[in-house]
Amino acid sequence: MSSEKSRSDQVTRRKFLSWSAALAAGWVLTSCGPRRLREFPRARLQQNLRDLEAEYSKTYGAKVTVGDDPAQAGVLFGYALDISRCIGCRRCVYACVEENNQSRDPQVHWIRVLSMEKQSGVGFAHGDPYYDPPEVPEEGRFYIPVACQQCRNAPCTKVCPTGATYTEPDGIVVIDYDWCIGCRYCMAACPYGARHFNWEEPSIPPGELNPTMHVLGNRPRPKGVVEKCTFCIQRTRNGRYPACVEICPVGARKFGNLLDPESEIRYIIEHKRVLVLKEELNTVPKFFYFYGT
Repeated sequence: MSSEKSRSDQVTRRKFLSWSAALAAGWVLTSCGPRRLREFPRARLQQNLRDLEAEYSKTYGAKVTVGDDPAQAGVLFGYALDISRCIGCRRCVYACVEENNQSRDPQVHWIRVLSMEKQSGVGFAHGDPYYDPPEVPEEGRFYIPVACQQCRNAPCTKVCPTGATYTEPDGIVVIDYDWCIGCRYCMAACPYGARHFNWEEPSIPPGELNPTMHVLGNRPRPKGVVEKCTFCIQRTRNGRYPACVEICPVGARKFGNLLDPESEIRYIIEHKRVLVLKEELNTVPKFFYFYGT
């Protein structure tokens, strides 16, 4: 009886110490200044952006701009992908890499394309992200590209001890890289495997840097932080499509404002056979898959 009580006390103390450390880390980080970039005084934020521009311009030998374009009123971004059209070419993967300044060595991909058997239907258990046939599409297979699902009920934002990841008013789940402490709680919480950790200093070859950046998006990420898809925030907040939408050779990818009843994405949701991944988890994604044919 006493040994059982002792083990129980040890577990309790262990849990307490763990929780205390997490709470202390969160308190230290959040008490010394604003938690999110938009809460900084405007003059201070602008100076921070100019400092980043100078740093990146010197590091990469290119004229860099780092913006902080805010969310537009009346906009809630959503994404739709036509499963019946996707051919698994992975052009979206590499367009994303180039646009968002992802590391080439070691490689970091925000989009994974899963090859699946038509007979088995949509299922992560048999999805193959490493397929490499001579040609695509393969007979008897279809493809499911997976990236951040931009959930309305995002589990990643609930577990972050510093508030580094949160949802912007236009629905984009972002990461403030300056507040990320690399604990990877968000990676564990994400049911889609959509978050990626920088184990090494990212490598971007000379001449391949995208110099048009957003502070919450495609600026180079340091070692030790988590990153993911941001719906190409540096593009979409300036009226452009995400890079993966533009590059798709078969027009399988659609993007737009969910609050606009005349938008293409609203038409798709209202008139096509639509599904979301792992609906039973109630994450409420803003990334929809549909069958156009």
